[in-house]
Amino acid sequence: MGSPDIYKTGDRPTGQSINFITCHDGFTLNDLVSYNSKHNEANGNHNQDGTNANLSWNCGAEGPSTNPDVARLRTQQIKNFIALNLLSVGTPMLLMGDEVRRTQQGNNNAYCLDNDVSWFDWSLCESNAEILRFVKQMICIRLHFDQATEGNPIALEDYLRNAQIQWHGITPDRPDWGRDSHSVAVTLHNHALNQVRYIAINASWKLLDFELPHMDDKKISGWLRMVDTSLPSPFDVAEVGSGVRVDGYRYLVNPRSIIMLHRPTTLRYGCTAQEERS
Repeated sequence: MGSPDIYKTGDRPTGQSINFITCHDGFTLNDLVSYNSKHNEANGNHNQDGTNANLSWNCGAEGPSTNPDVARLRTQQIKNFIALNLLSVGTPMLLMGDEVRRTQQGNNNAYCLDNDVSWFDWSLCESNAEILRFVKQMICIRLHFDQATEGNPIALEDYLRNAQIQWHGITPDRPDWGRDSHSVAVTLHNHALNQVRYIAINASWKLLDFELPHMDDKKISGWLRMVDTSLPSPFDVAEVGSGVRVDGYRYLVNPRSIIMLHRPTTLRYGCTAQEERS
């Protein structure tokens, strides 16, 4: 939401901020989930350069690992970060190569190296095609959420001023903002108020049973699952215009995963802005 409590000071609008997980300084996204500590020995400064505050977690093994559980969790965590960024309101930024798991081998200050640590390896587009597909589909989902503003963009402040956003916990309308909370959910409408999304985040290590908001009196809730980062590809993210129907008003969110449900409307979800105008 642009963190207006932090960045909206004086005449500086919220929309000037950007949302990002990684940038040119620090770990790449792959390394953020693969290393607990920096490994900058190749820079020639005895590993003293670069920040020590990486906010990273190696998922159980430092560096490359052949452990299938570690590999699965790292993939899931990468999808979580990407989903969190691209589903957030505001301007997202992606670091070059994060869409294909580019690594700097744990180096968080590789500007001084002109070798395979800092180069882009184009073969990653094939070897990490699963993540590349996930990023592409998440971008499509983002762009199709508010087609009504295409060609007539609105400022973030205007969106937030009129936004319909409801926060939840595992129970609707009861978010837990406590320090020990590891979950939160939200429903939000697009600017035209003809689409609604439900996003649930489970950052804990256990399965959580989320109660979905009741949108009508039908026995079937009418929600479609678009994203579940705990599922293998291609079930992790649906193509625009499709989705898996969720029966009832409960969804089991797996440990360390994010889901996004979409509420179908009378509009043809997935059509282009030109088709809507026609």
